[in-house]
Amino acid sequence: MYGEGQPEYKPLPVYKSEDGQAISCWEFTDEEIEKIKETKCLYLSMMTFGQPLQPVYLTVDKEELGL
Repeated sequence: MYGEGQPEYKPLPVYKSEDGQAISCWEFTDEEIEKIKETKCLYLSMMTFGQPLQPVYLTVDKEELGL
């Protein structure tokens, strides 16, 4: 669980794979799905604290992640 015990963050449950990936699955509400259908946009904010950006991969197919 990333962010656990850190009140400034929302805890994020993740699966930690053997190859070093931290994989989370996000389930949307019906309202969020409608907003995505309307805007075709999903925003991702990452706290880098001035450090280089880490690689990020978004997908709707968990098989692409080897799961």
